[in-house]
Amino acid sequence: MSGSSVPRTRTPPGDGPLWSRVEADLRARIEAREFPDVFPGEHALAAEYGISRHTVREALRRLRQEGLVLAERGRPPRVASDGVIHQPLGALYSLFRSVENSGRTQRSVVRALEVRRDPEVAGLLGLPADTLLTYLDRVRLADDEPLALDQVWLPAARTRGLLAADLTHTALYDELWTRCGVVVAGSTEDIRAVLVDDDRAHLLGVDLPAAALLVTRTGLVADEPFEHRRTLVRSDAFALTAEFSARDGYQLLRSDRRGRPAGPPG
Repeated sequence: MSGSSVPRTRTPPGDGPLWSRVEADLRARIEAREFPDVFPGEHALAAEYGISRHTVREALRRLRQEGLVLAERGRPPRVASDGVIHQPLGALYSLFRSVENSGRTQRSVVRALEVRRDPEVAGLLGLPADTLLTYLDRVRLADDEPLALDQVWLPAARTRGLLAADLTHTALYDELWTRCGVVVAGSTEDIRAVLVDDDRAHLLGVDLPAAALLVTRTGLVADEPFEHRRTLVRSDAFALTAEFSARDGYQLLRSDRRGRPAGPPG
């Protein structure tokens, strides 16, 4: 029809699956601060890119898993730009990645990286009490501001290569793979609010009385316990988010009095 115009769709650059290209394009637009207030919904993005909502959902799923885009019930989606590190529940994540993806620089102060014995932790990993463990103790920082205290125990027999690693600006899981050939492919976590004592408050840079999130993780390799981690995170700088769907619902793992996973409720 004369004088009519057809809206041009945005073509995501690059090669690979369409959802991956859309994800990369949206990530670049987020980094360029193109969405300061409200992030476009599925309908708008499908129309803008000329693609199906299914493809849009797959691209957005990755961004939500990393905490870059927040989708809360009753509120329009938005970019996580409030200075808080947002981490979705139910995803195996790296705190290093979560901080870096938020646009901040992650750095660690390594307080200990050594081999030691810990009968209690060995028992939690299903190992003999005298098993040697690689122990890592770090203060995690985001843009030089204390964010978390992190303690990790791993079987030393398979992780001695970590002792030569510089863990001040890297992801532990990356080092586990490159130096030890170990991939942590799953985990169970117990998350609870706790009060911090004076020493930990000083390390976290908070005033007493102060609450924090204690995240106790068992990392799994080949479905077997391999990593025991205790992370104390500032509750004013870290938030956990969850997604719900009519198809999948929402499931929680309950814990027994020792904090061990006790299976699905019911």
